[in-house]
Amino acid sequence: MIELPTDFIHTAPKGYKYECEQFRSKLVRIWLRHPDGFVYTTGAVRSVWGFYNTRERKYYAPINAKKPGKVIDIDKTTPYTAMQILKPMRPTVLSFV
Repeated sequence: MIELPTDFIHTAPKGYKYECEQFRSKLVRIWLRHPDGFVYTTGAVRSVWGFYNTRERKYYAPINAKKPGKVIDIDKTTPYTAMQILKPMRPTVLSFV
């Protein structure tokens, strides 16, 4: 199994863990393995966190598990996904209750 990149800044959330696998010759796919199973499956559940280019040392947000998207700044990602929030959520009245 491939190790996480040395500049990967996130720690897996409680109960989760990261897994890496070679996707293409220069791309590593980073998976987030979920702690719980779901009703519709009996196997391990995981979602793609994102992709890492080993030659350029850049991270990519996923379009889906088989297609990397745009280059992203890892500082603007979360431990759950490399997809970035385009518009910040506005506080509502319910946020203060």
